[in-house]
Amino acid sequence: MTILYEDADILAVDKPAGVLTPAAAEIIGREPAHRLDRDTSGVLVFAKNAAALEFLRKAFTNREVKKTYLAFVYGVPTEKKGVITFPIGRSRKDFRLRSAQPKARGTLREAITRYEVIGEDSAHALLKVMPETGRTHQIRAHLKAIHHPIVGDPLYAPNRPDSLHLGRLGLHAYQIDLPLPAGGRKEIIAPIPEAFTALQAKFARG
Repeated sequence: MTILYEDADILAVDKPAGVLTPAAAEIIGREPAHRLDRDTSGVLVFAKNAAALEFLRKAFTNREVKKTYLAFVYGVPTEKKGVITFPIGRSRKDFRLRSAQPKARGTLREAITRYEVIGEDSAHALLKVMPETGRTHQIRAHLKAIHHPIVGDPLYAPNRPDSLHLGRLGLHAYQIDLPLPAGGRKEIIAPIPEAFTALQAKFARG
């Protein structure tokens, strides 16, 4: 895994798609400050000491961390910018899934996801996605809830073809802007995956 940033307190890497966060932590030998789904690539931050871990986890909990993802989705949202605020619970149909439906199982937790269409073709869109909360599968469940699931999502769009030939989930944790334990803030960017780059140019809005 490529190191994106390191100081005395934190280490940020570019996690490949297909790697679980606990497996990445074992490789790095540090505690993760947050999690990425196995099939999501991008910025993953680790703490190098106990004080930094506590600081970072509080920063995530208190919404002091700004996260930006890139997502390829099926269809083109009518609203080019929007905020999805459906609470998230557990799916009644599959224990692996989260649901943004009113009849979801268990406690419904607040979830806020902002998005912006930054590119499109006739059947897909490229979104910039900014989750303000950090629920499990939040982006995936929210985009499914507005009928634009992520391309290649084996859980939330299992019967859809990989119509962009990504060969993976079309979700990348592109950027994190976070406070540092030593003071100040740091913006960390994970390079756009090779599978995304040609499509990104194709989808560029004029």
